[in-house]
Amino acid sequence: MTHIYDLFLKGGPVMWPLLALSVFTITIALERTWFWIRLLSQENRIVHDVLETARYDLIEAQRIAQHARFLPIGRFLLAPLQLKKPSPETFRLAMEARGDREFIQMRKGDKFLETVIAVAPLLGLLGTVTGLITTFNNLKIGEGANLAETSQAAAGISEALITTAAGMIVAILALLIYRVSVTLQSGQVEYFTEVGTDLELIYRQFWYEPELEEKQKLFTALPAENTVNIDNYQ
Repeated sequence: MTHIYDLFLKGGPVMWPLLALSVFTITIALERTWFWIRLLSQENRIVHDVLETARYDLIEAQRIAQHARFLPIGRFLLAPLQLKKPSPETFRLAMEARGDREFIQMRKGDKFLETVIAVAPLLGLLGTVTGLITTFNNLKIGEGANLAETSQAAAGISEALITTAAGMIVAILALLIYRVSVTLQSGQVEYFTEVGTDLELIYRQFWYEPELEEKQKLFTALPAENTVNIDNYQ
């Protein structure tokens, strides 16, 4: 631990912003890890329960989705189910609108990671430049350099190399986290689309179309005397 601390101090002042970026990056990584573990471990069960229940009881399906609203998939399924006898178009629109909001939340932290990927190598390069400046300032060309001056020049080279390595390490870490997050987000977009289509088909097949057919039958079954005879007005 002492060796790492000494190495950090040798990197110069640029190491402090790099340390701050690394701390925030690790914090985002831990928060996103918890988010994805909780989502991926429960969403299949929630989707199965809601879709199966929606075939015979929309109220119960809504209740299941309500209990799962702490997850994106729960809020996504709840959005159309809490509507009162919507048309299929309204049903689908509610899901799409909710899905768009959930995808925005899934991208939480991505902008910061993109910034770290771009800024960390530049900070490392800045440390390299400042380290080389220190090195050349302590070199006396054409003069005999004593041991103290040689040590100062070596410290400048060490600062240049340490900051370069630190900047690359932070950028690589942020890039790995970002790529994993983007891959998981893409998978969720496809999954939400598939689940939304299944739920809409269930609503159409088991609820909307049977109710529409029932209304048409009732209209057709109206007695003839309840219809208007235009001959009476001639």
